[in-house]
Amino acid sequence: MNGLDLPHSVERDMLAASIQRLLADNPRPGWRDLADAIGLAGLTVPEAAGGFGGGAIEVAVAMAELGPALAGADWLSHAAAAMLIARADPGHEALPELAAGARRAAIICSASCAAMPDVALGAVHGVARLVAGAAEADLFLVADRDGIVLLAAGQGKVEQRHRIMHDGSVTADLGFTAPAADGALLAAGPEATGLAEWISDLMLAARCAEAVGLMQRMVADSIDYLGQRRQFGAPIGSFQALRHRAADMQLALMKAAALAELAVLAVDAGGADRARAVSAACVEVADAVRIVGEGAVQIHGAMGLTEELSLGACFKRALSIAAAFGSRADHLARYAEAAA
Repeated sequence: MNGLDLPHSVERDMLAASIQRLLADNPRPGWRDLADAIGLAGLTVPEAAGGFGGGAIEVAVAMAELGPALAGADWLSHAAAAMLIARADPGHEALPELAAGARRAAIICSASCAAMPDVALGAVHGVARLVAGAAEADLFLVADRDGIVLLAAGQGKVEQRHRIMHDGSVTADLGFTAPAADGALLAAGPEATGLAEWISDLMLAARCAEAVGLMQRMVADSIDYLGQRRQFGAPIGSFQALRHRAADMQLALMKAAALAELAVLAVDAGGADRARAVSAACVEVADAVRIVGEGAVQIHGAMGLTEELSLGACFKRALSIAAAFGSRADHLARYAEAAA
């Protein structure tokens, strides 16, 4: 289903096919379905620790497939956390359990929450707001420029408040009062800065891929509806205004998909153009989400706003992704700085 033209391999094709088969049997899979049925919990864990050893491209393939099923938000947080743990400490004892899905992790970085706690010499204090995937996590990985710290959820040093978001996903506000002795400092100094920036870009690129999957579903459903709905004795798809609207939606989707692909490839390669590619994708995808979503609702009419169709849920999730990208002005400034 995914509309991303990423480099193919036998493993990536098998990954996409396995997710498609799961979704055909279970349109709204939960964590246990993803972990137990197809082993997705270990996608980003190294093979030596029992995982698949996937990188940014594999994460993007999975997110594009999971997007229309509204099943990607919590999984992405776990996948990113596992990937960062493996990069900072390849032999960490938690990796086998994360690969098996026996434990869940959540990443806390600038791209996964609305506010970050303070990290100093391995101690974590303050509040992380609206952390994706944290509501049921066993481990919290705080990826700050001043340190990468792994904390267990049940230590009594983390206060949680769960929130149900507009798109139906569940986030958590986390209040930290954890001294250095309570966590494991995986990286500090310039290494931590580089890892924190890299994992934030991975999260943003993966969410771009998820949004492309959502927009592809909205475009496909709209095209189908244009051929099914009849008005004045003819399919509404024969009306020029709606045909032009559908063409605008498809064009917006194609541009967003192209820049999302570049962002994923840049994160995977780790080149100097990563910041520019990721910020460009965030701006373009955010614009496309509104064009595609509003066009799909307009084509469907009032039905597009009902719970009966998946369209409304897809549009809400896509809008939430666009909002989570952060400030458009910040991305434009980052792009300009990287391009200078």
